[in-house]
Amino acid sequence: MSEATIGNLLRLDGMVAIVTGAASGIGRGVARRLAEAGASVALLDIDAGGGERTADEIAQTTGARTLFVSCDVASAQGCARAVRHVADEFDRVDILVNNAGVIRRRNVVDLAEADWDLVVDVSLKGAYLMSKYVIPHMRRGESGSIINIGSGWGLKGGPDAAAYCAAKGGIVNLTRAMAIDHGPASIRVNCVCPGDTDTPLLRSEAVQLGADMDEFMREAAARPIGRVGTPDDIANAVLFFASRMSTWITGATLVVDGGGLA
Repeated sequence: MSEATIGNLLRLDGMVAIVTGAASGIGRGVARRLAEAGASVALLDIDAGGGERTADEIAQTTGARTLFVSCDVASAQGCARAVRHVADEFDRVDILVNNAGVIRRRNVVDLAEADWDLVVDVSLKGAYLMSKYVIPHMRRGESGSIINIGSGWGLKGGPDAAAYCAAKGGIVNLTRAMAIDHGPASIRVNCVCPGDTDTPLLRSEAVQLGADMDEFMREAAARPIGRVGTPDDIANAVLFFASRMSTWITGATLVVDGGGLA
């Protein structure tokens, strides 16, 4: 297979992608990478200022068509409205990246019920709601790719992060269930599980734990490849699942963590 052919398989020209939690961090990197590959990208986030800036920046640097939609993914009404807005604007939805998430570094004894609900609602319920409203559009288009962002802590436990581990474990198995249910409609559903990635979310963990930031980041880099991840590392895996390079892959979980789980 020629290099040109391989490159063409990674192109997303004519496709429309929705990325949740797209104002910063991994979501921002994913939105940019999909736009670079030729997709039109709808960026969803509760951070209106950050989302608008990110959408404008991606449009200016890639030439892609972008749209920011303010959305709380924990709200059924908000998700339905956002998906309807995107479909009205672009007339199709081909790719959904369920990335929005939050973390609270507490064990079950110390974790407030409201924080449990917040983490599970954003990180797990949000993926359910967005998929619920996007899949009918993918059915009409007779294909689609959904990429759920999990975590290494969705595959193994982690300290003082009970709600996050539970939610991300749910994401991994939700991915498998959705792949079974919607494969006959040519809708693929896969999961990317990042390790520690240098984002505002990761750095917020140090603050929550009262840890020294430099020491926290050094410990996060203690893995075989010897560094924390970047949003681009995760975005490249998402692009693979979004593209025609993975047309016979569904229900899969790809760990992108520099060997942290090895």
